[in-house]
Amino acid sequence: MARLIQMARRAYLSSSLPSSPKTLISRLQQSPLQIEKPFHNSLNQVFQTRNYITEMRKSAFEGNILRILRTEIQYESEYAPSKEPVTEFNSFTVEDRPGEQWVRLRRKCGDKEEIKIEVTMFDGSIPVPKSGDDAQGEDMKLHISLIVDVSKVEGCDVLEFICSAWPDCLEIQKVFLLKRDGMPAAPYTGPGFKDLSDDLQDSLQEFLEARGVTDELAVFLHEYMMNKDKTEFIRWMGTVKSFIEK
Repeated sequence: MARLIQMARRAYLSSSLPSSPKTLISRLQQSPLQIEKPFHNSLNQVFQTRNYITEMRKSAFEGNILRILRTEIQYESEYAPSKEPVTEFNSFTVEDRPGEQWVRLRRKCGDKEEIKIEVTMFDGSIPVPKSGDDAQGEDMKLHISLIVDVSKVEGCDVLEFICSAWPDCLEIQKVFLLKRDGMPAAPYTGPGFKDLSDDLQDSLQEFLEARGVTDELAVFLHEYMMNKDKTEFIRWMGTVKSFIEK
């Protein structure tokens, strides 16, 4: 009886197991193990949510900037709006340079002489006491730099004046000769204007005044630059707004 049971067990095992390793591999290939993906879908949803929140925040920030810019542009345009820049002052032609911090003035003086002035926007200030009997505190006195070139004929050397324009006066800071054929690396440009003798200072001042470079020009330039400063500010805000809107 025991032998019959043992023979039956061997027959069962031989029928249920693969006859060879190749048969086992074949069965595994036909029925691969089903491995569950490790939360890929959930992670994608998390990343998508984060990206959505980031875009929403970015959109909110940009929207806030645009709102402020539009308000500022409207305010600056409606409250004391800038004027159309003038193109002439006395005998000078005025060449505005939109988007730049410079303005150029030109004029002829006689048949051979030409005056060219390069003018900055406001580039400095100094504190001054407020005017009036009851005034307290300080005001700021704005400064403008000028480069005045006086040339006799085309191709000739240039007498150059470095000047300061204050709201009510014009001051010479430096005078030197600018050579057309090239300046040395370290040219001697003379002493400071205030180190010259009083007579020479007065003569050089009169030289410029005879060519229209006067205190009146300084007053005009301050008025002009106040207007240009507002115009350039509005233009700058417009360019920033256009960039953010893209």
